[in-house]
Amino acid sequence: MIGKTVGQYRITEKLGAGGMGEVYQARDTKLDRDVALKVLPEAFTSDPDRLARCPARRVRSSRPA
Repeated sequence: MIGKTVGQYRITEKLGAGGMGEVYQARDTKLDRDVALKVLPEAFTSDPDRLARCPARRVRSSRPA
């Protein structure tokens, strides 16, 4: 995913991974600042109940290709 763009975020580095997903450093191209971007596993994005319990402020409903 390094080098790909998701919405307004350009992914620059993988920071870590675990059972709850993968975390990347990304550049917010609109605000010109670095952010952490969490990509949830498919099991979370396909289950509305699990997705509703996610503590993230903003969750995309599909994994970027």
